[in-house]
Amino acid sequence: MKIEVFTLCDAATDNRGKLNILGTFDQIYAAKMPVVHPACAIALRLRFDKMEEGAHKVNLQFVNPDGQPIFQPMEGEVHPRMAPDVDSVAVNLILNFQHVKFEDFADYQINLAIDDVSAATLPLRVREMPQQRMA
Repeated sequence: MKIEVFTLCDAATDNRGKLNILGTFDQIYAAKMPVVHPACAIALRLRFDKMEEGAHKVNLQFVNPDGQPIFQPMEGEVHPRMAPDVDSVAVNLILNFQHVKFEDFADYQINLAIDDVSAATLPLRVREMPQQRMA
C-alpha cells in the first residue's frame, strides 16, 4: 500500500475516482482562543497492489500537543478490488469536518494508521494572528 495523497484542505470531492482538492493548508490563524474552524476536509488517496486486495482498516486520529484526541478517532475499512488485467487500484477517502474547536494556540496533528500500523502524520499549527503594523 502506498499513500499517494494525505492532506488537510478546505474541501475535497471524488468524481468517479478523480480526487479533487481545494486549498490544502497546515496553519490556522486566530485572534483569540478558543477558536472554531468552520469547515475543512482530509483528503486521502491510497494505492493498493494486486496482492493487497481485500479488507484494510483505516484509522484517523486528530490529537492535541499532549496526544489527546480532539474528538473520537475515525475508523473504517476499504476493500480494494481489481480486475484480472489490473495490477493496482487507488481508493479515495474524504472526511469532512465542521466546527472544529481549538482550545489553545499549539501544534496539533492528524495521525493515519492502516491495518493498525502508523502510516503518516499531518501537522496543523494554530497560531495567534500577527498584529497589524500602522503605516
